[in-house]
Amino acid sequence: MNTTANYHPPPSSQPPFSDSDLDSDSDSENFQVGSDLSNSIFKTYLEFSSSSSSSSSITAVDLSKIQSFLTSSSSGALSCLICLERIRPSDPTWSCSSLCFALFHLLCIQSWARQSSDLSAARAAARLPITAETAAKQATWNCPKCRSSYSKSEIPRCYLCFCGKLRDPPSDNPWILPHSCGEICNRPLPNNCGHFCLLLCHPGPCPSCPKSVKARCFCGSVEDFRRCGFKNFSCNKLCKKRLDCNKHNCSEICHPGTCPPCRARETYRCRCGKKEEEKDCCDRDYRCENECKKLLNCGKHVCERGCHGGDCGECPLQGNRTCPCGKRIYEGLPCDGVAPVCGATCNKLLNCGFHRCPERCHKGSCVETCRTMVKKACRCGGLKKEVPCYQDLSCERKCLRMRDCGRHACKRRCCDGDCPPCSEVCDKRLRCKNHKCPAPCHRGACAPCPIMVTISCACGETHFEVPCGTEMDHKPPKCRKLCKIAPLCRHASTSKPHRCHYGACPPCRAPCEEEYPCGHKCNLRCHGPRPPPNPEFTLKPKKKKSNHQTECTPGTPCPPCPELVWRPCVGEHFGAERMMVCSNTTRFSCDNLCGNLLPCGNHYCTKTCHPLETQPSSSGHQKRSESCEVCNLPCQKVRMPKCSHPCSLPCHPGECLPCKVLVKRSCHCGAMVHAFECIHYNNLSEKDQVAARSCGGPCHRKLPNCTHLCPEICHVDKCPAPDKCSKKVTVRCKCQTLKKEWICQDVQAAYRDTGNDPKDIPKNQFGLGLLPCNSDCKSKVQEVESALQLRKPKVLEKKEPENEKHGPKRRKRRDRIQEGKQVSRFQEFVASVKRLLLFIIIGAALIAVTYYSYKGLLQLSDWMNEVELQRARRRRSRF
Repeated sequence: MNTTANYHPPPSSQPPFSDSDLDSDSDSENFQVGSDLSNSIFKTYLEFSSSSSSSSSITAVDLSKIQSFLTSSSSGALSCLICLERIRPSDPTWSCSSLCFALFHLLCIQSWARQSSDLSAARAAARLPITAETAAKQATWNCPKCRSSYSKSEIPRCYLCFCGKLRDPPSDNPWILPHSCGEICNRPLPNNCGHFCLLLCHPGPCPSCPKSVKARCFCGSVEDFRRCGFKNFSCNKLCKKRLDCNKHNCSEICHPGTCPPCRARETYRCRCGKKEEEKDCCDRDYRCENECKKLLNCGKHVCERGCHGGDCGECPLQGNRTCPCGKRIYEGLPCDGVAPVCGATCNKLLNCGFHRCPERCHKGSCVETCRTMVKKACRCGGLKKEVPCYQDLSCERKCLRMRDCGRHACKRRCCDGDCPPCSEVCDKRLRCKNHKCPAPCHRGACAPCPIMVTISCACGETHFEVPCGTEMDHKPPKCRKLCKIAPLCRHASTSKPHRCHYGACPPCRAPCEEEYPCGHKCNLRCHGPRPPPNPEFTLKPKKKKSNHQTECTPGTPCPPCPELVWRPCVGEHFGAERMMVCSNTTRFSCDNLCGNLLPCGNHYCTKTCHPLETQPSSSGHQKRSESCEVCNLPCQKVRMPKCSHPCSLPCHPGECLPCKVLVKRSCHCGAMVHAFECIHYNNLSEKDQVAARSCGGPCHRKLPNCTHLCPEICHVDKCPAPDKCSKKVTVRCKCQTLKKEWICQDVQAAYRDTGNDPKDIPKNQFGLGLLPCNSDCKSKVQEVESALQLRKPKVLEKKEPENEKHGPKRRKRRDRIQEGKQVSRFQEFVASVKRLLLFIIIGAALIAVTYYSYKGLLQLSDWMNEVELQRARRRRSRF
């Protein structure tokens, strides 16, 4: 964990602080000394950097490591990562000069380096084919924090200052940084600029060179004065350098390093010239996928090479040629002739490198896998066997040797003795007691915990780092910044600022001067609300819910007002005031009549003066905790709009409530009754009332001249056109033999023609007798009468036997059951045969079950006897 702190020069004037800050000035002497040391160390560097044209943010980043060390040193937070003990100013130390620049006790780092180098030498001697002396000379050790590698000759042997010039630097001078010589560092600055560090002897890396030099940008087009440590810069313009193609210029923004390949798109030919493609300029030299196929010099063969440039060369088949195995040479063969095989053994060396091809001279490649049987041993030497030459031999034995860690076995199958490093995680608890070792399993002590814990003030501006495991021994640093918590009392704009702190802010000491509701002011010290306090300093918050107070502490109310004022009586009558203390809320009454307007707003109270607490509401009326006399008169106001229902409320202020009485009104046809609210129905116009009373369905009123209903929608007044009913009516003759369908208005006209009024005709005889009877009607009447005469005796004959039976229902049911139970002899014979077959089947099943169960018991006993014999034989063979 890295911390970044900005360096701020001390201001010329400090703001005024509160009394609590002045009391703690004696505790911050170490901080003031640290501030003075930083001023003296950075003085020369800041003089050069202020004269340069670079920004101050670069300076702050360069000095962050040194500023963090100074903060840790001033608060006593320097600890050794190896022993986790505090580093005192008088302790001999050593600091890493590679990456982390961490500080260690000299004795701790010497012991650590010797153990690490000895362990490294032992591993090298066990794995590599070198002697123990050579391994000891080449052994290295690593920094406990950044793991940077050092040789054995770099083990520190004496106590030097940070810059390495002075041996055993003094520790009793309070104006010199501990473990420092107090002189100019003078170490070569990074990037090999040729300049030297101008700071006083300091910890951490040297900052970038502050000197100003004349430098060019990456593309070389702009020249400017820059700090030497940051002289490489970009002008943010086009590079315009000539690219490798010597044809185009770079189109990128000014950049470091070489320019990218040219990406200009053009059409180019391949090497053989057969194909054209559009490609980037950097890929202009390419080969197509086609073969050359140009005719060679012999005039008989073509070039079999891929796309290429230049001449194809001579025909490879011209001149002296040999047989495939190379033992016989043929001279004078034409290039289109085939070289014959010699018939001898091929004898070419196979891929294995030990055996030769046993085949006869042949064309093409030899066998890829050598199948000669040889005697091989596995890697661990535990198995020897004859196998084909191409086949590897390995056994299934697991290696039981211990690995370098000394805790786990190798367990690799057929191991050759060079066991690999242990792949398990160490997982031992480190000395910080907060983390476990994440490194692979190893011998010796684990590396120190590399995590650094940041301890900061409440605002986080001032902080320092300590090794993990030592954070419980340190207190938060003293911060010179102002507290960021704004006061909540009324003196926030005039209160004195105080420094950053943990816990609650100091109380305000200004007078309250808060105005009472009566207009007077409080003269006590401020007792207003306090802001929520900062949490108390802790490094490891508990898993339980934190008790940190997130809400502000409410202030105590001001005491009652002690001023003397004139108070009226409870009825607020003129001339009845008395002198009383402002905070005294005792009320008194006089002998006058009340005279206040009653809640109804129409009458006045006739009681004597009594206590009233009036509070104006949003509606303009007055709410009283104790009412005057109650007005029991009924409400006599006229409602608007007018209705016949009186107001049900007693006498009251304001308008009466809308009349909610339900008024029943039937529809025009009388089929439905509507219920309306009085206020709603009375607010409607006469036309809307007529529309509201309509049910919206058919009229349901009977027409006066016929038996049909009115076909119109529910309407007012009489039904229109009762003589023009278009419904169909069945018209019959007097004997009701003939019938026809007429329209209702024609039936009414027929009745009028005969001198009858349709209203007088009964409903069941409407349309009867309007058709004249004919001859068919008379014959049909005779047939009907004869049929009726024939039916009468049949009905009597059927009824007589029914009347003869006067017995009860149970007897009849019993007779029916007996009739059903009469069965023939054949059915009785079939039932008896079925019973006999059922008995035979059940008997056969019982016999079979008995037989097979007995046979199974015999087999089970034989099997148990054999088992006993086998056990006896085993016992005899053991003894």
